[in-house]
Parts: sequence; structure tokens; C-alpha cells
Amino acid sequence: MMDTREDILAAIKTIMVELFELDADDITLDARLYEDLDFDSIDAIDMIVRLKEMTGKAVKPENFKTARTIGDVVEAVYSMLHTGIQT
Repeated sequence: MMDTREDILAAIKTIMVELFELDADDITLDARLYEDLDFDSIDAIDMIVRLKEMTGKAVKPENFKTARTIGDVVEAVYSMLHTGIQT
């Protein structure tokens, strides 16, 4: 279960190492997706699909449009997982 930002970061690192063969040490909260990690829009879609599989939540690409860093992605996933939970 991805309850904390640390859990989410770990999951994102796993995805990025597996899918994009990136070095885990390069995947920091401050790493810029496009400039530092050489991401493109296809990579972003692949990552969103994997996040959807891992979280079981409907991941909307528009939630990630403003994401520029790994930290932004962590925050987007965190807020997605923690909205609408109240009963």
C-alpha cells in the first residue's frame, strides 16, 4: 500500500528503473522529468499506466500535466490516493 510519500517515491523509482532503465540514484524528488531524466510524453503515459496498475485508482493524465519533477509526481499520486477517502 502506498500511504506515504516515501512509499510513492519508492514505487516511482521501481517503475522508472524497470521501464526506462534509469539509475535509481538519479531519481530524486528534485530531478526534472524532461531535462534531467530525458522523459517524453510517451514515457509519461507509460508511467501513468503503471501507476494506475499499482494504485488501482483511475489515474487522470491531466493530474500530471503540471508535473515537472519527481516530487511533483509524488505529490500528484499522494493527493490522488488521499482524496475522497473521508466517509
